[in-house]
Amino acid sequence: MACITLLSDFGLQEASVAIAKGILMQHLPATPIIDISHEIQPFNTGQAAYLLASAYPGFPQGTVHVLLFDLFSEVTPRLVLCEYSGHYFLTPDNGLLPLALGAEVKDALLCFELTNEHTFPDWLHEAGKVIYSLQSKKPEGLGLSPLQLKITQDKGAARFEAGVIMCEAIHIDHYENVVLNLTRRQFEQWGGNRPFRLVFVGMEEIEAISNSYADVREGFKLCRFNSTGYLEICVNRGKAASLFGLRLGGKQNDIKMIFE
Repeated sequence: MACITLLSDFGLQEASVAIAKGILMQHLPATPIIDISHEIQPFNTGQAAYLLASAYPGFPQGTVHVLLFDLFSEVTPRLVLCEYSGHYFLTPDNGLLPLALGAEVKDALLCFELTNEHTFPDWLHEAGKVIYSLQSKKPEGLGLSPLQLKITQDKGAARFEAGVIMCEAIHIDHYENVVLNLTRRQFEQWGGNRPFRLVFVGMEEIEAISNSYADVREGFKLCRFNSTGYLEICVNRGKAASLFGLRLGGKQNDIKMIFE
């Protein structure tokens, strides 16, 4: 096994991340545990899916990704195991994994169901046991029951109507670049080669896709597709989110791509 990654909405003000690492280390003391992020906005499934989809391909095959996002969203919380593209994912059955990896990801294995007697540490101990078993066995050899993952409607997905794409901000990075829920594939499919205007906060406009920040002068705005293939609103050596008052989600952003 290469390593374990953690992705959560716990934040870093409390001990939850340390508890998770401590319990997993009880089962796998020699396995590196690497943080993807613990700063996901609570209940923001779109942001969680974006960060997971961005990060997991950079890890070697055999990595186990433990997803601790919105653990108790379901009436009966479940711990499920899914194998995809040589990676293992241990996740609650809350719709996050199909949203991050694609709706075709449906098949999983049920590891554990939480009852009223169970707690967060119980969930983690079960995850640790499963990861330990994966060191010597394939998922099909663990004796787990098959399960179809819950697939939820992506309420924050980009929408295309009458020549206009309605977008939302799904992530704001450390440099305050604002990542939109619009991929290069969607942009090309819906827009073709037509001219466009990216309009946000009611007055700001961008009319070209830049390849790099240096395509515009310092302090000027631009939009570009990042390495994960999502469109970003940026400012060359500036902070787009603060400058324009952009926030995660939020209708006040009023982000539209209008094709001519």
